[in-house]
Amino acid sequence: MGVFTQAWTWLATGSHWSGEDGAWHRLGEHVYVSALALLVSCLIALPLALWLGHIGKGGALAVNLSNVGRAIPVFAVLALFMVTPLRNAGYLPTVIALVLFAVPPLLTNAYVGMREVDPAAVEAARGMGMSGRQLFLQVELPLAYPLIMTGLRSAAVQIIATATIAAMAGLGGLGRIVTEGFAVYDTPQVVAGAMLVAALALLVEGVLVAVDRIFSPVRGRS
Repeated sequence: MGVFTQAWTWLATGSHWSGEDGAWHRLGEHVYVSALALLVSCLIALPLALWLGHIGKGGALAVNLSNVGRAIPVFAVLALFMVTPLRNAGYLPTVIALVLFAVPPLLTNAYVGMREVDPAAVEAARGMGMSGRQLFLQVELPLAYPLIMTGLRSAAVQIIATATIAAMAGLGGLGRIVTEGFAVYDTPQVVAGAMLVAALALLVEGVLVAVDRIFSPVRGRS
């Protein structure tokens, strides 16, 4: 318990939160790169998955191809970028590596959610004369919503936990607190940085759970 007590003392020290190397600044950098990676991942994965799930063609191939990204270590992707001209592109290599990591759960969950919509509900909607657009917006999307949100929460937490790799490329984020602690053999600082990453991941998870409950189509209809 001594290390955790010392880590809490590190977190409670005001000087560790101020300045460009302070925890607040590192937290802002971490949130920025994580949010950007999540946004890009959603823009790539969700429209593709929802469209393929709606038409029922090509989805299995897309999911299998996206899952290849899970077999490639994110750090290896970032290391590869570091020997290319992209090494001078700021957070771009980190964002690309995180996107490759986050697309699979988003794509898989959204596609599976669309394909697991009850065929009876789809046929009933068609029998009522719904157009393809109405069927998608009023039947398929609401029923697939729980799995879509599950994929979003999974991707968000994974991105936040993995965004610490930005420090390996000399960039910012909460990973810098950890790596700087390792550099000076300051175990409490290392633990404090890890605690901040875990707390941020839990906070984002809680916020997304609340958003899920508030905007759930099932809750709204009930």
